Parts: sequence; C-alpha cells; structure tokens
Amino acid sequence: MVIGLISYAIQMSNGFIVTAIRDQVSWGFYISNFTFLVGVAAAAVLLVLPAYVYHFKPIKEIVFLGEMMAITAICMCILFVTVDLGHPERVWHMLPLFGSPNFPRSMLTWDVLVLNGYLIINATVFFYIMYKLYEGADYNKIMPLVLLSIPWAVSIHTVTAFLYNGLGARPFWNASILAPRFLASAFCSGPALMILVLQIVRKMANVPIDNKAIFKLSELIAYTMALNIFLLFCEVFKEVYSDSIHLYSLKYLYFGLHGHNNLVPWMWTALVFNSVSLFLFLYPKTSKSIKYVNAACVMTFIGVYIEKGFGLIIPGFVPDTLGEIYEYSPSIVEIGVTIGIWATGALIYTMLFKFAYPIYKKGLPNNGERQEG
Repeated sequence: MVIGLISYAIQMSNGFIVTAIRDQVSWGFYISNFTFLVGVAAAAVLLVLPAYVYHFKPIKEIVFLGEMMAITAICMCILFVTVDLGHPERVWHMLPLFGSPNFPRSMLTWDVLVLNGYLIINATVFFYIMYKLYEGADYNKIMPLVLLSIPWAVSIHTVTAFLYNGLGARPFWNASILAPRFLASAFCSGPALMILVLQIVRKMANVPIDNKAIFKLSELIAYTMALNIFLLFCEVFKEVYSDSIHLYSLKYLYFGLHGHNNLVPWMWTALVFNSVSLFLFLYPKTSKSIKYVNAACVMTFIGVYIEKGFGLIIPGFVPDTLGEIYEYSPSIVEIGVTIGIWATGALIYTMLFKFAYPIYKKGLPNNGERQEG
C-alpha cells in the first residue's frame, strides 16, 4: 500500500506525463484492471444463485465469502476509476442530480449508477445477514434484495460492455458479442479467484469448507470457459473471414502489426492458459484433484486477466483514428499504483473476514469444528 500511495503522490504531483497514457491510448492499465474487477464482482452471483435459490448446502455455508469478494472488487473498481481521473475531486460532475452528465444517454453515468447500486445491495445484504446471525435470528426478510442482486450482477458487466460497445470510432469494440463475452469471462475468473481464496481461508482460519463447494465452482468454470473460448472463436472467424477493419486490431494482438508486437506473447500465453485450464476442468481425473483444479484456477485467472485487460483495452486504440500505432506499456508509476490498489483490496477483504468470521463461527455446528468434504 505504501508503494501505491507514493506512486499516486508522484502521479498527482506531476500529472499523467509520468504514466504511459497518451492521446493515442487514453485508457491503459487502470481501466484494464477496472474492467477485469467488474467481472470478479459480478461472479459473486455464482455463489449466491446455488446458495439462496437452489439451497446447495456446501456453498450456502460459505456464501458470505463471495459477498465479501463482491464488496471488495467493487471498492477496487472505484479506486481504479478514481486514479484514472486527472482531477478525482471532480468526480461528482458525472453523477445525476449532483453533477451535469448527459444522462440518461451517457453510458458512463449508467455504469457509475449500477456499480454503486451493486455495492450498496451487497453491503446491505452482507451486514444485515451478519447482524441477524449475531442475534441468532432469521434473515429471510432480506431475500428479495438477495434475489435482486442476481440480475444486478449481470447488469454491471453488461453496462460496462455497452460503455465500450457504443464507441463508434473504435471498431474493435463494435461487436454485439462483446457483452456475452464479458459475462462468460467474468464467470471464469471470479470463481477461479474464489476457489483459491476459499482454500487459503480454509487453511489459515480453519473455516469448514466442503470440497463439494470447490468442485461445484470448478464445474461452473468449465462451462463458462468453454463458452468464452467458443465466443472468441466466433469473433475471430467473423473478422478474419469478412476481412473487416476490426482485423487490424486482431492482427496486432496475435501476430503484431507493422513490427509492433508487444502484446503478441501475452495474448498467446492467455490463449494457451485458457485452453489448458479448460482441459483440466473437463478431464475427469484432473477435475476431481485439488492440485490440478488449483493449477487450472491460476491459469484461468492469469489468462482472463490478460485477455480482458490489455487484450481488450489496448487494441481498441490500435491503430488510432489517424492510423497511427502507439505501443502502450504501463509505466513504473502505473504499476506501483496498481499494486497499491490490489493491496488495499486484500486489506478490505481481510478486515471484512475478521469482522464476519467470529459471527459466522458462532452459528456453526459442533462449535465451528472443521467438517471434512
């Protein structure tokens, strides 16, 4: 966090000249992380749905960890947007009623509304359930809000996709398949991170987490990763076969364009990682092995992080509207700020866990003893 604060102080003192963001590429590492984390937040629905709608006990027992993940991810999203603003104190200008946005036409304002709405919904559900658990009382009154969070989770990533989709001057993002791809990739990376966090929590805090919950999440990742790769194939076929203007950005990603190939090794790494992880999730022997599931989750997280970060944002600006190619790589300052925000996210999650676990443990059978799954 100290690294992040120092880096952000340098950025605020000197301006965006200390970053690699320029006129040609006006969104960089910060917005890449923002887009990825919106998906992580939305993926909490994959815990909420089986827990509260289908009453799948192994997941229902640990659903509070998913709600904490959603709260943390949205807080990090807000931080990434804040550091991307030259004057963060003017953020109120894009808020309805308080500022003067082009609302309801502005997709940015809609994105602000749905993200903050999702944060409020998840925070309300989480703290209300903790309060009722502490009292030993029933929390069914909050169920309508829990059910509302399910379509709202879909909306936050859909609106974020529409934010890119509606920019007519950027042909790489002008694909109707963008929103479904956003959701598919979100439902890969979010549960993958959740599986890793669940095991850390189980080991460090002795939380009784049934392996059935982990394998159920890995099964869901297998379906969504298959859909993600299929949608990518559909997009590549459409652009390559029709030889559209979008093809230049795609060539830049996977093969380089006029000698500019910074992203090529990253994109092939992402493709290989996603493909190998899909195999590990689908193959019967590896899909039931914690060791291989963990490896698949790490590859899924890295693969989607690359694909949905640099692989989505940067090629939208290459080539720019004048046909120029500017190869973007994050500066040391951007990397430092990003490390600081991820550290802040880890701190928020840890604090939420420190608050919630004693209350949760109080309601466990056998006085919180670990159950084998």
